[in-house]
This record gives sequence, C-alpha cells and structure tokens, in this order.
Amino acid sequence: MCDTGTRPFISGVVEGFYGRPWTMEQRTELFKREQKWGLNTYLYAPKDDYKHRMYWRDLYTAEEAEELRALMAAARQHGINFIYAISPGLDMTFSSSRDTSSLKRKLDQVKQFGCSSFALLFDDIESEMCPADKRAFSSFAHAQAVVTNEVYQHLEEPESFLFCPTDYCAAYCTPSVSQSAYLKTVGEELLPGIDVLWTGPKVVSHKISVESIEEVSAVLRRAPVIWDNIHANDYDPQRLFLGPYKDRSTELIPKLRGVLTNPNCEFYPNFVAIHTLATWCKAPAHAEPRDVEMALGHDRKKKIQAGEVSFLRRVAGLSPREGEKLGVEPLLLRVERSQMRWLGHLVRMPPGPSPVRCSGCVPPVGGPREDPGHVGETMSLVWERLGIPPDELEEVAGEREVWASAEAAANLTPDKGEEEQDPCYSPQKALTLALTDWLQEFLMADHPGGHLKKGSSDEEPMQMDMGDSAHIPEPEENPLYTAEPLTLNDLKLLSDLFYLPYEHGRTARKMLQELDWLKKHSAAASADTEEAAAWHSRALCFDDMCEVVVQMFNHLSNAPNRSVLYDLYNYICDIKRGVCLARAYVKILGGHDHPSAQLMTNEMESWTTRGGLSGEFQRMLPGHGDGDLFRHPPRTQVYCIRPYGPEDQIQLERIFREMSVESGAASVGQLPLLCRGLLTGELCPSPESALVLEDDAGLCGYALAVIDAKQAAAKTQRALSPSVLEEFPSLVTMQVLPRVTDSSPAKRMMWQLLSSIRTTGSKGAFCELRQSDQRMLDFYTKLGYFNSVSVTEDIVVMGTSLQK
Repeated sequence: MCDTGTRPFISGVVEGFYGRPWTMEQRTELFKREQKWGLNTYLYAPKDDYKHRMYWRDLYTAEEAEELRALMAAARQHGINFIYAISPGLDMTFSSSRDTSSLKRKLDQVKQFGCSSFALLFDDIESEMCPADKRAFSSFAHAQAVVTNEVYQHLEEPESFLFCPTDYCAAYCTPSVSQSAYLKTVGEELLPGIDVLWTGPKVVSHKISVESIEEVSAVLRRAPVIWDNIHANDYDPQRLFLGPYKDRSTELIPKLRGVLTNPNCEFYPNFVAIHTLATWCKAPAHAEPRDVEMALGHDRKKKIQAGEVSFLRRVAGLSPREGEKLGVEPLLLRVERSQMRWLGHLVRMPPGPSPVRCSGCVPPVGGPREDPGHVGETMSLVWERLGIPPDELEEVAGEREVWASAEAAANLTPDKGEEEQDPCYSPQKALTLALTDWLQEFLMADHPGGHLKKGSSDEEPMQMDMGDSAHIPEPEENPLYTAEPLTLNDLKLLSDLFYLPYEHGRTARKMLQELDWLKKHSAAASADTEEAAAWHSRALCFDDMCEVVVQMFNHLSNAPNRSVLYDLYNYICDIKRGVCLARAYVKILGGHDHPSAQLMTNEMESWTTRGGLSGEFQRMLPGHGDGDLFRHPPRTQVYCIRPYGPEDQIQLERIFREMSVESGAASVGQLPLLCRGLLTGELCPSPESALVLEDDAGLCGYALAVIDAKQAAAKTQRALSPSVLEEFPSLVTMQVLPRVTDSSPAKRMMWQLLSSIRTTGSKGAFCELRQSDQRMLDFYTKLGYFNSVSVTEDIVVMGTSLQK
C-alpha cells in the first residue's frame, strides 16, 4: 500500500450531485463553515455544470474564468484545498491524442486560475469501449489508467490528484472486490501519488466497515478517499437527509486517505451533514472516553465526558483555548447565567399545560409544549447530570423559559442500544452540536418587513419594524397571528422526520408505530370496553404528535432566515400534509366525522395522493415497497421476484416434489390436480404469467398461471365445472419453501401475477387444492386474495375475481 507520508487527511465536501449547482456565494459561505469546523477540502464536481461533464472540452469564458479565480482565492483565504474535477468519460476516446490534448488544455486553463489540485472522474458512464480504444488498450481500466497517468504527469504530479473509477463501489465489482479485474488493473497501473475515490459497499452505503476498506485498499494498493453519499438526495426529490454522519467507525480514519461528503442538493440543509462529518473527522482513533472532574459549590462533584465539556464550551460561545483557560467551573457558570438566558428569549414558552394523554406513548422530541412543571422535570435531569440542583437554577433563571441549550444537554444520551458503539464519536452528540449551530443560522438574518437587531443586547428579542400603522385588534376581534419562535427542539424534530436513507429518526419511528397499532386495533375503537379507552388514549397521543409537527412547520415558516427556509419549504409542506392526512384518518377510525380529508371515498383529490406518474409506475413493478424503512413484520431476508425462464424448470420441479412430500402425495386413484401439468412440463405457463422467488440461497418459490384454463383442461383431459370456468377462466398455482417465513414476498408475487392476468382481460382466476392439504388451504386463505368456490370429490377450488 502506498505510504501517504505527511500528507494531510482529506476531509470536506464534494459538490458532486445531479441538479442545480450551488452559487458562487454559497460556495464561499461553505469555505467559511469548513474552516470554522476544521475541514480542509472542497471538490468541485457538479454534474450539471455543463463544462465539467457534458461539454468538458470547452474552455471557460473570461467572465467564467473570473468567477473561478475569485472562488479559488476565497478557498485559499479560508485554508481550503480547492480540487477541480472534470468528467470526460461520456464521450472521450482514450486513444485519441486530440481528446487527450483537449483535456490537458482545459486543465492548464484551470491551473492558470490558481488551482493546484485536480481530479479525473469516470463515474456513471458506459464501460463499453469504442472500436478505436479496443485496438489500443487491453481493457477499459487500462485505457483510463494510461490517460490519468499522462494527465497527472503533465500537471507535474500535484500533491492532490483524485481518480474516480467507473466501478466505484463494491456492488459494481464483478465478481467481487477482491477478484475485480477492473480494480486490479487500476491498482497496478495508476501512479502511486494518485488517490482513488470509493463510495463503499454501495452507491449510497448504509454502513462502511473496516474490513471492507482493508479489502479494497489491498486491491487498489492505496488507501481510498471515501466519496460518501449517505446524505445525497439527488436520486429522490421527496427526501431530504438531516441526520448525523453515522455507521462509520472512527477506526476507519487511519485506514483512509480521506472522506468527502456529497450532501443534499439544497445548500442550507447541509449544515447537519457537513458539521457532523467534521466532528467525526476530529475524533481520535482508538481513544478512551476521558473523565473531567467538575467542582461546583463546596461538596458536590460530578464527572462528565470531555465531549460534553466541549459542548458546553460551544454553547458558551468560546474558542477551545478560551474554554481551556476559563476552566470547567467558570465555564458552567457562564453557560447557565449568560448564554442560556439569551437562548431562552428565542424559545419562550407560552403558559398553559398540554399533558401527555397516555403512559404508553412518549411524546416526540420537541413537543408538545410542556407546562412549567414538566419543564422543571426536564431541566432537573440536565442539572442533576451537571451537578447543579434545580433550586439554584431557578435562582439564576428568574423566568419560566425552556432553554434550548439545556434541553440539548438533556438529550445528549442516546437511546439504549442505538449509540455509543464507538467510544470516540457519538452521532447524537454530533447532531446536537450541529443543530445548535444551525438554530443560530435560522435566527440571525433579516426578516421580511422588519429586522433583527444584530449587535444589540443578548437579552433583547427580535424587533419588528411595524412603522406607524401597527394593527391592534379590538377585544372581540380575532387576535393577530403570531407563531412562536423556532427552537432547538423544532430542529431535532425536523432531523427525526428527515433522517437518513436507511433509517428514520426516533420520533418518526414512534409515529409510524403508533399509526400502525391504531390501524390494526381500530375495531376496538367503537366498543365500550377498556380496550376502547386504551385505543382512544393512544389516538389522542398520536394527535399530539401530529400537532407538534404542524407547530414545527409554523415555527420554521416564521424563521427570519428565508434562504434556509426556502431550501426546506417543499419538504416541510409535504411532511405536514402527510401528517395531517394520517391525523384525519385516525379521527375517522375513532368515529369522528372529518369529510374534508376525503380519505374514505373513491374520489380522491389530487392533494391527498403522492407520487404522480412515477408513483403509478412504482406500484406496477414487483419491487414496490422494498425500500420502505418501516416494515411489519421486519424482513430479515432480501427476496427477488423475477420472470420465470426455461432454465428454472428443474428447480421448480424440485420445489414441487419437496412440498408434495411435505403435504403428502396424492393417493392412488385420486384425480390429479390440473396445476400439476405446469410442474411436469405437460402444460406451459402463459407468456408474462410466470414468476419465481429467489433469496440468497437460490430459488425458493414460484407463481405460475394459464390464462385459458379451459383449453389446458381439454389438453390434459380434465373435466372442470363450466360455472367455475365462466367466472374464473384462468388457473394459478403458487408454492414457497418453508424457509420463507415472511409472508410479504408471497403476497407481492401473487399480486403481480394477478395484475398480469387482469391485463389480458380475464374475469378471474382459480386454484385447485387437496381437501386434505390443510397447510396449502391455510396458505391461500392467508394470502387474502382467494375464497372457497366449490368442493368436488377431494378437490377444493378457490377463486378470486379480477373485475373492478
């Protein structure tokens, strides 16, 4: 493996998403934040900058050149290494000296702007070489390595030079990472000073293990730079990711050359992604948690982790050196008496209780608005943790306020079993720090129609310039609409609702669980029993959760920083609408009349549905629902439903024989089932009406159909009831092995099969079962599609109508 020597660990941001690129002003703001948080790199690679990718040969105009010069100067000013990336792979002929010269000329121009770091990206392109390249190179990887080395040497071997392979994740490697001919060629032929980008096991990797990095490093002969798409959202316009950087152990740090996050397309929401990555990068590898003695008063001592001291220092607005010089006790006193009071004005609590209505449901982070007693309970947890009794807190406070920074400290401890697997880095603590900073970003900006008095007293709330025409309502008139100020808990809730690609936040999971329970037990809602009381109690609790989401939307909408709000607006509007629909549905289940939601009619309004044409396509495909993060029961196996092919026939016969033994073979003299002919080859399934189910171990089920069962019966000389064939003209048969314990794959496979039969115009479908085969009778009954139609001799016929 290549020794990186004293080269700094690469940490920062890659602007590498598809969609509208960030503006020059936003990039300059990014450099300031990176410097503040301790990151050192920015990789310029916006896919939709046409001179970066599609028209990579075109030189920059004088105006564009000036903008890039200014941007690179801003990066240098803030200590950020600006890496210019170019993506020539869409139409480059690697053996063409003209194309290679064009590439060098373009990079020479950028070098004149003051750029000294570069990257060549060959991601998301076709791997088939043109005839000219096939004659010149032994492989696609060989072609890329030759051109990359030539460009690298032409640029005089810059210290930072990145290469993105076409097979940039384990999922793209054939047959595996360790045996990938492409990666082996890249590792062997790329010059040692060239770093290689890698996204992990997948394009969007759930987890990145130390073992996987060691494997790819051995093949590449160098430590990779992670291009991390965990917060990228360019592939789904309905999702935003505001969760912390997680599921990457800090033990990776010494195994890597660097980490760059490719975050959300929207600029301002990336406060969380970038900030938490910075916290992760600063975590010392293999460090043990350190304790710091705290002395408050005379006899009270409390131990807290060094990370929490760092948090308190940040809340107090001090630099690391100032915090260290001040000491722990004065630091805490400064936090409790100064900064918390300032934040308290921003999150002043309205009077009046909003009790939790059931003991079985914990209210989500950020709501409902607590009464002073409940606030006292929350605050006592904080100050008990920090060694300060509540009575001293009340003396300091003098007001009934919810202090966002204190509540953040109360929530530093994550859910049991969810965190603290890495002693050097806590995603929840990193998230709290990021959201605390982000709150100030929301609040410190001009407000339309007024202004925030920057530089005024810390205790002075936002002033609105109403002029001389301020409206004051009469006593019997509607009061003025005023939304409460945004709080840290609002942002924690927002993060929970828009968490990570493979995980919902705590509050989102709780809401989904409650709605699922209320749906499954809705029959109890109308009864006059204890179960009904429990149902209505949980329904009220769910309603409280929904109300908190609506209030969060109102607080965000009232935030002074409109630039941040507009990046979020489509997302928070969508989640508010979804929550309101769920809220109305629960009220209907509970017997409340709510016709405006129109949830129980066949004439849905457009605003009550999601997905449009894209949603329609997804619902017609076999894998629809596989991406859902909330599953009941949870799936522990990944199944694939695909069309049947002739090569599957042997495996289908094996499953048929195995399950015949399981159920008991037909006795001598019993009439054979018509479906048996599909498994013996006597009958052929109709086109596009045969599916198989696969898991990691291989074929584990099938679903076959014959559209015209009457013709099939005549071919096998079977007599079927004319009335059955009139109402159910198509034959289906399904079987899955016992190892498939999850019922959802079988249900999806049958649903897809019936959908295919319906498109042929068939009125219905039937299946034949042995009356003695109770297992299969239960199986078809639980599928939910079939009902018993007739029983003749020892055969049970079950049918399903396909007419709307």
